[in-house]
Amino acid sequence: LYRENPLGARNHTMLHLLYATGLRVSELVKLPLVSFNRHSGNLRVLGKGNKERIVPIGEQARILLEEYLDHTRPQLLHGRTSPSLFLTTRGKAMTRNRYWQILKDIAVQAGIRKEISPHALRHSFATHLLENGADLRSVQLMLGHSDISTTQLYTHVEHSRLKSIHKKFHPRG
Repeated sequence: LYRENPLGARNHTMLHLLYATGLRVSELVKLPLVSFNRHSGNLRVLGKGNKERIVPIGEQARILLEEYLDHTRPQLLHGRTSPSLFLTTRGKAMTRNRYWQILKDIAVQAGIRKEISPHALRHSFATHLLENGADLRSVQLMLGHSDISTTQLYTHVEHSRLKSIHKKFHPRG
């Protein structure tokens, strides 16, 4: 259904990319076309304080991004050119506020009643990496945090999980 029109395909790609990379929404909408390296499957991201980092995107997001670049983006350009990766219907760069609205619309269409934000996807990205054994330093680098204490905010573990970990791994559990 999302591939039936260029906007749906663009929105689907942006949503996947946001969760697959943990980018800030401002970083996502400011990505230049040249930021994606097809060969390595990485994005070159200019983050806060103009700090550059390389972020892997994963195979699913890579496939979607390549489809977007090869098929969808040209439809949004209408024969024009643009240095921006993600475009509006007028072939212009996407704005942060516009993407917030798009994400809200996607949530409504999906029947999600809870308020959702681009940062929730960033938070999920970090939390899922950490819960599955990624080290804090690697997550820090992917998120573009200059201070590891900022990344540590994502290390919250639910009490029920702590209890099961204690039971499984402690000799007196």
